[in-house]
Amino acid sequence: MSNYFYVSPEQLTKDRAEFAQKGIARGRSMVAATYENGVLLVAENPSASLNKISEIYDRIAFAGAGKYNEFDRLREAGIRWADGTGFTYSREDVDARALANYYAQHLGDMFTEGQKPLEVEILVAQLGNKIRPTKLYRIAYEGTISDEPRFAVLGGDAEAIRERFAANEESLHSLQETLTNAVSALAGPDRVIATSDLEVGILEDRGARRTFLRLTDEQVSELLR
Repeated sequence: MSNYFYVSPEQLTKDRAEFAQKGIARGRSMVAATYENGVLLVAENPSASLNKISEIYDRIAFAGAGKYNEFDRLREAGIRWADGTGFTYSREDVDARALANYYAQHLGDMFTEGQKPLEVEILVAQLGNKIRPTKLYRIAYEGTISDEPRFAVLGGDAEAIRERFAANEESLHSLQETLTNAVSALAGPDRVIATSDLEVGILEDRGARRTFLRLTDEQVSELLR
């Protein structure tokens, strides 16, 4: 007969949370923030092909921190959800809050019932229009949704980066100012992040249906001058 060891639900939840938090902390951080014309997403990412920031739908972007293969699967699932919702109903029915709820349910189920929790923290950003406001939703590894009013920080040393960014956040208006502060917050006082190690995307109206744009190294360098 096999022997079974009892683990209390409280201890099991604590162990799962610590496991997920350690995995997320090993990853590099990213910052998302609103500016006068849209939403900026900046990640420290030396890879040119493994993107942390992506487009989900016309006015919605996705960002992830933690274990890449896990949050990339969430990105793909979100695209399928958005495409299916837009096709079944209408494009206007695809909204960031519903997508954040979809992600939160999946992450919550994996945290409580899966073999292991996902080692990820994700963000869903929505560029506002006449119907909906600009929104930033941060979804934690256990499925908790945070509605971030102006900016959000994911992964790595999030608390320290959040403090550095918040110190100048009230005076930010332009894309250039917001990007400069985000990169400075990510780097900290003791190092400099090379432009080639930055991944930058924006949501901004440019007279077309799609609003997401991934900035090139040259564009980022020009803005950081």
